[in-house]
Amino acid sequence: MIPPPAADAPAAPPLVHPTAIVPAGAHLEPGVVVGPYCVLSAGTVIGAGSVLENHVTVMGSVRLGRGNRVFAGAVIGADPQDISYRGTDTRVEIGDGNVIREGVTINRASEKEEGVTVVGSRNVLMAFCHVAHDCRLGDGVIIANGTLLGGHVRVRSHASLSGSVAVHHWATIGEYAFVAGLARVLHDVPPFMLCDGSPARPRCVNVVALRRGGFPAETIHAITEAHRLLYRARVGLEKARDILRSQAMLVPEVETVLGFLSNQQEGRHGRSLPRRRAA
Repeated sequence: MIPPPAADAPAAPPLVHPTAIVPAGAHLEPGVVVGPYCVLSAGTVIGAGSVLENHVTVMGSVRLGRGNRVFAGAVIGADPQDISYRGTDTRVEIGDGNVIREGVTINRASEKEEGVTVVGSRNVLMAFCHVAHDCRLGDGVIIANGTLLGGHVRVRSHASLSGSVAVHHWATIGEYAFVAGLARVLHDVPPFMLCDGSPARPRCVNVVALRRGGFPAETIHAITEAHRLLYRARVGLEKARDILRSQAMLVPEVETVLGFLSNQQEGRHGRSLPRRRAA
């Protein structure tokens, strides 16, 4: 990953390969490198220190932050693959320090939400991932090769999706969740859980990610007990809340899980976002 330049670093001008197409309306900040055969649109804004390796296509209104690295064949900002789209000037916004590998596609938004597809900062999108229109990714997300996100998907910070996962449109992947390879995600994936299967179901707590994330052992134990009550004993949300409260395990992370599941149950087809859409 190429970090943003230091605050006191000299402001090197952008470096554009002679074979690249960069129209006058594109804005490149200092230290940007645009490699061979890249094609940018007039609505492109690229932050300092970002590198487009080669054969990268940027279409429409796209804002790429600082210190990103985009590899060959990636296409950012193409029209949404939504038959209702009528050419509105929607956009893509990408944060800082992302790695976007070969063949990744990130579509700009439709008109059905706020008109923006968002990728946060310090994410890794491995080869041939697809981020569809109106998706929103948090920070520190890892998405492995060939994974497909349908339209309007939410992937919260520090979640990881393994290879060739397919996520249904309007689904939400909670923070610090892990989705195993080849999973078919039809429903929301609760935070802190490891999910697997077709359709994917929570199997256990994502203990490895929580330890790496610096969560204390007491918090991990409380989340594990919440998982046992909800998915093994199947006592239900309210009884689980009462039991966890009586055992002094109703920590904020457990409240996050319970709130997520409550919203999921109020949604449709195991997804909370369609409820908000209908409202």
